[in-house]
Amino acid sequence: MRLQRIIRPARDADADAICAIYNHYVTTTTISFEEAPVAPAEMVQRIAAVVEADLPWLVMLEGETLIGYAYAAKWRVRAAYRYSVESSIYMAPESAGQGAGRMLYEALLVQLRERDLHLVIGGIAQPNEASVRLHERLGFQKVAQFNEVGLKSGRWIDVAYWQLKLNG
Repeated sequence: MRLQRIIRPARDADADAICAIYNHYVTTTTISFEEAPVAPAEMVQRIAAVVEADLPWLVMLEGETLIGYAYAAKWRVRAAYRYSVESSIYMAPESAGQGAGRMLYEALLVQLRERDLHLVIGGIAQPNEASVRLHERLGFQKVAQFNEVGLKSGRWIDVAYWQLKLNG
């Protein structure tokens, strides 16, 4: 029997579980360009910064276990960019590929539309076929690629960008 999945806003108490998910990607992949694990206290500050900007940071629970999170952050700091955000989503590795990520991302998009934002941008380190498929299934279109923009694990990594118009 599958446990019920619940999506809710992130809380400070979620920081340990969020770090456990995120730090897996930091230390074992090139999906994140961070090179050192993030401490829970730092994650609490990151969550607070997103919430203070009136943007959503959501978590997905399966039963009592946090299995993923998604949030949006300002795309750029200049005032004219205020209607555009960049999205991020991370799922626990054992929860990937089961539809939970799509459910979580769809919930994030609903909240972004409610805030009357215009555009959401997803940056994806390449290659990452699962993330590309997720974004394209949600209607995102590829609009750019920067080659060899980051160096991690001794190799140059490309980053491509997908965008989705939220309202109109």
